[in-house]
Parts: sequence; structure tokens; C-alpha cells
Amino acid sequence: MRGPPRRPPLADPLFLSTAVEAVLRAGEIQRAGFGGDLHIEKKGPIDLVTEVDLAVERMFRALVAERFPDHQVVAEELGGNEPVRARHCWVFDPLDGTNNFAHGLPIFCSSLALEIDGRAEVAAVYDPTRAELFTAERGGGAHLNGVPLQVSSAQRLIDSMLVTGFSYNVHERQMRTYYDRASRRGGNTIDNMIRELESRLDAVVLRSGLARTIYAARQVVNHGHVTVNGKSVNIPSYQVKPGDVVQVKERMRQNLNVHESIQLQTGRPQPGWLELNAGEAKLTVNSLPSREQVEVPIQEQLIVELYSK
Repeated sequence: MRGPPRRPPLADPLFLSTAVEAVLRAGEIQRAGFGGDLHIEKKGPIDLVTEVDLAVERMFRALVAERFPDHQVVAEELGGNEPVRARHCWVFDPLDGTNNFAHGLPIFCSSLALEIDGRAEVAAVYDPTRAELFTAERGGGAHLNGVPLQVSSAQRLIDSMLVTGFSYNVHERQMRTYYDRASRRGGNTIDNMIRELESRLDAVVLRSGLARTIYAARQVVNHGHVTVNGKSVNIPSYQVKPGDVVQVKERMRQNLNVHESIQLQTGRPQPGWLELNAGEAKLTVNSLPSREQVEVPIQEQLIVELYSK
């Protein structure tokens, strides 16, 4: 007789306890700084960083260096674009919700996960204003303040509560630039604009299936894991051209998320303007896409009305 399915072995318990300790200590620093006279800098037009972000990240890096000297830390503020080289990699957002924090809105947290060989094994998120500690462990489920979490019993979408957010992806100024550039070219302005947006390096990585989401594609590019014609490129907005060859670097191909994305694409139809060699995580740009090849619903007239004013 077959017994019940065996659960996969859990990670070293010290990993989860370290994650919990780190986010709780981060919460103390965040509470101490919230509502005070903050020094705020801008990394971009709407991307802020405070001394609290930096203090939390320094605390965590020191904790990992002392406890796990062979582990790597990838965090948002200090050296976040370093390629992942270690088997154990802590991925940390020291102040998730910096804009809220800086503007006095008490909705923020610290978010932490440990990847082993490219796969997330443990995670912890702490919201200090509500004293809510979320933890998760592969094979062990997710918990809120020690109580197991589970999905609701709702069977229909209409009976569910939906929560969403809007990321900053392409900024308004960038969109204006794309539109202005497209309008100066011959032919249909919207077709030109869509062609430029789709030929961004991050979009090409997404469309080929080398990443599952635009966020994952941008991370792969930002962290220097992609080459174009054999040269490393870490600019998501880089414009590819017909004949360009884009490839994920060999080490990154072993990352579980990238590996699974590539495996999912094996045998699947590809956009006609791209040619994917899944075995080598390499794609060739055969041409720039036509509007008909971009299967994204777009209300062209609204774009024209907005940007032609």
C-alpha cells in the first residue's frame, strides 16, 4: 500500500528564524524613524530612498555576514544589481513601501526571502504598524503570527475581495518620449510607438518566454544576466534591432525560475518576429513586430487623444 505523500524536507530552521529576527529588527528601526524628520533622496522621478532604508539594509547585511559569511545578499539600496554567485542568496527589500513611509502613510513593511540554488525556500514579511508577521517555508505552508493561512472558500470571483497595485514600469515622461519619437517617423504613429515599446530588451525577454512576467524580465536584465550580440547589457529600455542575438548568461540559466520559464516554452509557438533556441536560452530578433503580431489589447485612439494635446 502506498502511504500519504511525503513532504519535502524543510530547510535548516536557522534560516527561518534568521528571517524572522531580521524583519522584526527592521520593524523596530522603521517605527523609530516613522513620522520624524527624514532625509529623503530621489533615485528617480518618483522612486524615493530614506536613511531608514539604508539603516535597515546595513543591519541586515551585518547580520548575514556574521551568521552566514558564505551567503549573498541582494537588496534594493546597496549593491542590488550584483550577479548572484552564491548557492544561498537572501533577497531583501528593507523598506517595502518607501513612498508611503516618506509621506507619513502607515502602510509599509520589510520583505525578505532566502533562495537556495535559485529557488525560494523561506520568507518573512513584517508590518510594524499592525504587528503582523507573515512567514512561509517551502513544504511548511504560510502563517500569520503563527496561525496557518489558507485560501478562502469563495467559489466565484464576484464573491471575492480583489486587491491590486500599480507599478511604475515605464514612466509618464518615457511614454511621452516614445510617442513624440514615433510621431516624427513616417507611417502610423501608434504602430511606431508599439514597435518601439515591444523592442525594448525587457519586453523581448518577456515575449520570448525567457521570463514569465515583465517584472522578472526587468530583473534579469537589470542584474546583468543578459547579453546582446555577446556583450552584457543591463538596461531594460535598450532597443534591439533585427539581427540581434539576445541570450541569458550560462550561470543564470541554472536559476530555477529561468529554467522553468524556458522549459515551458519548449514546443510552444513563438512570436513570428522572434526565434527562440530554448536549449541555449538564446533568441534572435528576425524583425521588428507589426501591430498584428502584438497580441495586447490597446485603445489606440485614447493614446492619440492624450498625447496629441
